[in-house]
Amino acid sequence: MFKKMIADSMSKSPWIYHVNTGSCNGCDIELVAVLTPRYDAERFGFKLAGTPRHADIVVVSGPITTQSKERLLRTLEQVPEPRCIVTLGSCPQSGNVFKGSYSVEAPIEKFVHVDVAIAGCTPKPEAVIEGLYKAARILKEKREAMKK
Repeated sequence: MFKKMIADSMSKSPWIYHVNTGSCNGCDIELVAVLTPRYDAERFGFKLAGTPRHADIVVVSGPITTQSKERLLRTLEQVPEPRCIVTLGSCPQSGNVFKGSYSVEAPIEKFVHVDVAIAGCTPKPEAVIEGLYKAARILKEKREAMKK
């Protein structure tokens, strides 16, 4: 009974952990804006987690720099399975304007599987909410697949 109750509550309230891997903070500001009362992503159950060990969805913003790559990979190892990885903005997907720099190792897909990519520089809050919603659906599918 308790296992079912815990599983049901987890499916309705995905926790987000945000990792900044060297961004200009534009995407970070948009993610925070999504959680404020104006856009209120919390009405869909999204909450920020204080530690990767409590997270369901990991949001990565910024180009993957040489300095942040190992920290990102260590952080992702701490997130329990099933997890969903979301890229926020163009930087983690391609490197954007930082592509070709000596300190940028983007795209993130060279290192980990990305479930949802939210495009834009910076993405609009509506796109961020849509991307998080897609991530929540993928997370639900992964949890159901683990039960089988």
